[in-house]
Amino acid sequence: ITCLPEPPPEDLTKSASSSAAGLQQQKQRLIESLRNSHSSIAKIQKDEKPVISVFPPIGHHLMDKEGVYVTSPLANNFTMHSDLGKIIQSLLDEFGKNPPVLAPTATAFPYLYSNPSGMPPYASQGFPFLPPYPPEETKRTKPVAPSFGVLSNLPLPISTTDASILTSQNGFGYKMPDVSDAFPELSELSVSRLTDMNEQEEVLLEQFLTLSQLKQIITDKDDLVKSIEELPSLGAKRQTVLDKYELLKQMKSAFEKKMQRQCELSESCSASALQARLKVAAHEAGEEPDNIVEDFVEGKMEINDFLSSFMEKRTICHCRRAKEEKLQQAIAMHSQFHAPL
Repeated sequence: ITCLPEPPPEDLTKSASSSAAGLQQQKQRLIESLRNSHSSIAKIQKDEKPVISVFPPIGHHLMDKEGVYVTSPLANNFTMHSDLGKIIQSLLDEFGKNPPVLAPTATAFPYLYSNPSGMPPYASQGFPFLPPYPPEETKRTKPVAPSFGVLSNLPLPISTTDASILTSQNGFGYKMPDVSDAFPELSELSVSRLTDMNEQEEVLLEQFLTLSQLKQIITDKDDLVKSIEELPSLGAKRQTVLDKYELLKQMKSAFEKKMQRQCELSESCSASALQARLKVAAHEAGEEPDNIVEDFVEGKMEINDFLSSFMEKRTICHCRRAKEEKLQQAIAMHSQFHAPL
């Protein structure tokens, strides 16, 4: 057996001071990591294991029964080598994936409006969002958190009133019927019947089947099953309606094109348009006899040809001018008693 000499007191002092310095450095790294992740964290006490709390109280698998304290394994197994910033970030990620539900008795934040047992009154040291504790005492079953902060970027909790309605992906939901806390029907049963219900599950289920709420749920379930069975036929009918709607759009487009063509033809056949065309045609017919006369004077045409051509063109010219005058009179008379053409 080899006996080693005791280290001198100076060595013990040096080793203790070096370990304390290492602990202090590790603690400082944890604080810096937490501040980098969440700038609103405020340090109140620094010598105890942190306890993470949430306000308002929520319902979640990472929370306790009261919905105030986090019971995550990462927080419960916290050591000096743990990264507090990563723990908080993992909690926020979990709340984002599985949104919590507001607790029905969420009234006040325990740290802001009551003095937890074991914690002296605290005055805000440069943190305006932390009011001082009132001096009154409050009984608490949970240990108080030695340090806490306000996390403003928590996901929005789901209200309990909204959580009672189960909404599916297609936007339709089903609201469960209200179930009372007491069942007056049980008071009318005999002791033996109640004993059988307590000991035999079949008897208990038989009693449950007589509840009006359960009957309503069964009826609603049958209706939902029927509606699901009708979905294929509804889909086929919906496709038929879509096909008819597509045909309607095509027919509407063709109708609009024909209406546009009709408007163009109506404008071309209006009284004013006919009058303009008659005026142009009469002017052209008036120039043709003059050209025939010039050709006859120059000797380019025989007298028989001249007479037949001149009389024909002259007749056409007079007819067109007569039609133009009559149309103009009709337009003037119509505009006097009716709207303009």
